[in-house]
Amino acid sequence: MAAVSARLPVFPWDKLEPYKKTAAAHPDGIVDLSVGTPVDPVPQLIQDALVAAADSPGYPTVWGTPALRDAITGWLRGRLGASAAGHRNVLPVVGSKELVAWLPTQLGLGAGDKVAYPRLAYPTYEVGARLCGAEAVVYDDPTELDPAGLKLLWLNSPSNPTGKVIAKDELVRIVAWARQHGILVFSDECYLELGWEAEPVSVLHDDVCGGSYEGLVAVHSLSKRSNLAGYRAAFIAGDADVLGELLEIRKHGGMMTPAPVQAATVAALGDDAHVEEQRARYAARREALRTALEAHGFRIEHSEASLYLWVTRDEPCWDTVAHLAALGILVAPGDFYGEAGAQYVRVAFTATDERVAAAVKRLA
Repeated sequence: MAAVSARLPVFPWDKLEPYKKTAAAHPDGIVDLSVGTPVDPVPQLIQDALVAAADSPGYPTVWGTPALRDAITGWLRGRLGASAAGHRNVLPVVGSKELVAWLPTQLGLGAGDKVAYPRLAYPTYEVGARLCGAEAVVYDDPTELDPAGLKLLWLNSPSNPTGKVIAKDELVRIVAWARQHGILVFSDECYLELGWEAEPVSVLHDDVCGGSYEGLVAVHSLSKRSNLAGYRAAFIAGDADVLGELLEIRKHGGMMTPAPVQAATVAALGDDAHVEEQRARYAARREALRTALEAHGFRIEHSEASLYLWVTRDEPCWDTVAHLAALGILVAPGDFYGEAGAQYVRVAFTATDERVAAAVKRLA
């Protein structure tokens, strides 16, 4: 066990604990903008679907019910523009983080293989490479990578932490390059429905992939768009051969989405109204925090999508964390996401309206 854990970096969030204590000592309490966890209620129609499926004594299937596969493929065609999506192109997963962490292992990667991800990125991409013993490689432009030994290329648009969106023509160029070199592309698109100043596009869109999903898989989650982080509801979609292999492996591993969660996912994907309501909440919080941060002397970069503002005062990120903690506001240091984030912090706008208003008041 120690041999496996020794491969992994220090769990970053532990380093934030002293600053959390400082922020919590504020007379009006902490405003925690460090983790992008939903705080708003789970929409009632989703709760109702979960409760209606509560009497599920039998084992669920790893591939999911036909109703779930119908819901996912219908959403892929209608929302992502993936007109050729069918049942063989989808696979439910037990939350997207589990998939990201264990994907390289399930793909059979190991020593001598390379896994690439953005220079500023969700830390779990690196964790997945380390768990299987593969080499982790970062990039600014993936097409400038040496393709030798590169087995898995992670894209992330909209980006966590920066909120940057990869334009459609860039996706076309990257996909063509990856296919030319036989590199499997996994595109983390969990924030796709949260575009503010740009319209995110999926790698599965007909205009990007040409109607073929060969070598392409998109990762999607309902945690953010439907407030279902506690449900662990997510899925992957794309290359039928890749998903078929993963299905066989995951069947042996018992990686089953619980039956009530499958039913809740069907309800969530079949309703757009709750998504728009949640977007409106986030839009208001984003605007309030953005205005307050800029007035306080911060510069905001990228941040055209996702649930975060990527901000800087051109100082070491931990100095910024300490400054804001003294105001009772907790944020995530940019170096959690790579050395290139050393002068940035990530500010989530997932707190309640009341807590966001408190942060705005303190920044003033």
